[in-house]
Amino acid sequence: MRTLCSSTLIGEFFIIGFAGLVAMKDPDLTMGTVWTVCGIAMVVSVLLCAMVSRPGGVQLGWALQIGLILSGFVVPTMFFLGACFAALWWCSVHFGRKVDEAKARFAAQAEASADPV
Repeated sequence: MRTLCSSTLIGEFFIIGFAGLVAMKDPDLTMGTVWTVCGIAMVVSVLLCAMVSRPGGVQLGWALQIGLILSGFVVPTMFFLGACFAALWWCSVHFGRKVDEAKARFAAQAEASADPV
């Protein structure tokens, strides 16, 4: 699960950066505000890569997905991109857990077949 979720989060890192570039064109927003918010979100996405396998990591990832979707109020394209990344996040968590279960099952079978009892 960690690999799939981390890949999604790194993709979000770049999308947040590109959204910041688009948001800079908004005359109502200062550059400092845009890059403070985007910078924090980018750092969070990278830090979540290390926290995915820890308790609460997946829930924090969901919070980031909600934030990405809500950023559509500033950059309208982010409604679509946020929804796409939320779907990717769900797939990463769902199928990542299945892969982890299969790996554990195969490791148990390999260990059982290696033990001459």
